[in-house]
Amino acid sequence: MNASQYTSFGATPPGGGGENTLDATIVLPCYNEQEHVLDEIKRISGAMDASGMSYELLVIDDKSTDDTLKVLEEALPQFPNMRLMPFRRNGGSGTARRIGTREAYGRIVVWTDADMTYPNERIPEFIQYLHDNPDTDQVVGARTSEQGTHKFLRVPAKFVIRKIAELLAGTKIPDLNSGLRAFRRDVSLPYLRLLPPGFSCVTTITMSFLSNQHPVDYLAIDYAKRAGVSKFHFVKDAYRYILQVLRMVMYFNPIKVLMPLALTMFVAGAAKGIVDVIRYDFRVTSNAMLVLVTSLIIGSMALLADLIVRSRDDR
Repeated sequence: MNASQYTSFGATPPGGGGENTLDATIVLPCYNEQEHVLDEIKRISGAMDASGMSYELLVIDDKSTDDTLKVLEEALPQFPNMRLMPFRRNGGSGTARRIGTREAYGRIVVWTDADMTYPNERIPEFIQYLHDNPDTDQVVGARTSEQGTHKFLRVPAKFVIRKIAELLAGTKIPDLNSGLRAFRRDVSLPYLRLLPPGFSCVTTITMSFLSNQHPVDYLAIDYAKRAGVSKFHFVKDAYRYILQVLRMVMYFNPIKVLMPLALTMFVAGAAKGIVDVIRYDFRVTSNAMLVLVTSLIIGSMALLADLIVRSRDDR
């Protein structure tokens, strides 16, 4: 999606009008949220107004098929710190967050949802946390409960995905795909091009920061049952989450994924070869040779990929 496909409307917040001119930008993607989006805007604006911070609320309508855009346009005059960006075609929540972050005026960018699930009245606390902890680049709202649809499937699936991510990232991750987070915009810019268009964008920004040694902290939050109809598709989006975890680690640290596989196959092939020598009068079977050769190929790919990663300028 290029600049010709979206335009922002609304008054420029006091002190805003350019990059890093405000304390924070809250990016709020909306898709078919007509029944409750105004309540969410009131909750966020009320909390931010009380905080005394300079901010803008960048609301992005992702080509809603209901009256969400009409509700937002009618609300625009009531909220001087609100900026509306309607998309001409549906791009997905990841696209909305990527463009919103790139177009933000705030030094700190906050991502959240418009479905009433996250405690958005706590957004000033997340922004203040980054102000008080200059050595932290991102703070994530770690949910203490699961209220989504397909709960009996989501809980074990998300646990497995999170454990895989922790193993690959080498650190504990209390919540991998929380939709409420705040991060330093300047730190995020090199990674925006990696964001996929869908829900797994939140996983991507977490793994991008962790894989590139940007400190990420967590604040415990309550998580409410969403308002409206969920856009989450269990099988498709779970698959995308796993794919994004592997993609991010491969992008930043491929040797961590490939080398353990290569070494495991090499040990298995060598053990099979020793057994073959003993059983078949110093002859090695083709299966053992195939495993050994495959392990060497994967190991070579790991070293080559690591060399390519280390030669990039964006690490």
